[in-house]
Amino acid sequence: MHEVQTITPEEVQARLEQGETLHLVDVREDDEIAFYGKIPEATHIKMGDIPNKLDYFNKEDAYIFICKAGVRSEHVCMYMQEQGYKAINMIGGMSYYTGKTE
Repeated sequence: MHEVQTITPEEVQARLEQGETLHLVDVREDDEIAFYGKIPEATHIKMGDIPNKLDYFNKEDAYIFICKAGVRSEHVCMYMQEQGYKAINMIGGMSYYTGKTE
């Protein structure tokens, strides 16, 4: 099993502010998104829906997975790596993200 690559919330925010295009996927539940908000550039695909949404992903691109604290997104990253995708976990999750949300 490959170790999951990580990125900090601060690094995600800095890269977005520099205008970089990142493939962000928020895997939290609908009520969490409604309550806490999400990064505007992130696509919302609930963790449980990921296996049915693999056609959304491109094996050439790296995806940054986000949840509330970084645990669920790490599990998603492990699953995605097993499927042959490039996955990066935003450690600490939205709990540590201080950038713009919607």
